[in-house]
Amino acid sequence: MVRGREGLETSLMPHRLLWAEEVAMILGVPVKTLYQWRYKGVGPAGMRVGRHLRYRAADVELWIDGRVAEPGPRRFA
Repeated sequence: MVRGREGLETSLMPHRLLWAEEVAMILGVPVKTLYQWRYKGVGPAGMRVGRHLRYRAADVELWIDGRVAEPGPRRFA
């Protein structure tokens, strides 16, 4: 389970939006990387709430699951 900013599990709040800092921490990347991925269209689906970037926990989990399923390039020695 993903723990939110207040320490509550997101499954208890299915519509809770995650802050960019929370998603960056979950993925282990800098916040700047999230903004770059958003610009390139390769990161988890996010949305603007006013001037703030927010993510649905379900979208982040789907993106992670999709990354696990993607095979990497094959390298031959």
